[in-house]
Amino acid sequence: MFSWFIEVYAITLFPFIFIRDDGDLIAENHENIHITQYAELFVFGFLILYIFDFIKGLLRYKNFQKAYKMIRFEQEAYAMEKTADYLEIRERFAWRNY
Repeated sequence: MFSWFIEVYAITLFPFIFIRDDGDLIAENHENIHITQYAELFVFGFLILYIFDFIKGLLRYKNFQKAYKMIRFEQEAYAMEKTADYLEIRERFAWRNY
């Protein structure tokens, strides 16, 4: 699923989350962080900033993986994906810190 050009393990397409391995709590937490980010920016704002960050990263780093890892939303999700209660303690718009 969703692997036309790259290998995708999990993806969030608001309001749905798709994960290859059922029961992967870290991936589920990561994607739930994205759901919260989507909601804060009314979906379209998230998509616009996500694409903007990715294109900016591609131009700067000329590397697909590096550009992906430098997306502000991915930075927050990767940094906090192992913190099970993160969404309970997270401040609104926390992605601005990345």
